[in-house]
Amino acid sequence: MVPAKTATESRIRLLLADRQQESFTVYTDGFRAYEPLEEDDAFTREYVVHGDGEYVDGDVHVNTCESHASLARRWLSPHRGVSKDRLTPYLRAFQLRREVFRKPGKEALKTILETAL
Repeated sequence: MVPAKTATESRIRLLLADRQQESFTVYTDGFRAYEPLEEDDAFTREYVVHGDGEYVDGDVHVNTCESHASLARRWLSPHRGVSKDRLTPYLRAFQLRREVFRKPGKEALKTILETAL
């Protein structure tokens, strides 16, 4: 999860440029800022259009992303009034927490220490 101040094509391209894989697939919804990405050879874009009643097409869906965002909103709710400038550190803490809870004891501790140091 990477917070972005705007959802423009250029911002999305910057976020995708950080990926180290040779080729990958981007799953999106029908948001129009993603449309120019169709012509990019660096990745494959597959999408569903919620406005057309399409939520899943084979392996293509955005449920994981929407679920993650929903959990993040719930996790942030006790911190009422989180500044947009401080949102990134809060979301990083949320991601670390989710990552750590999926790992067994020593691996979780190693992840925490690597992140802290």
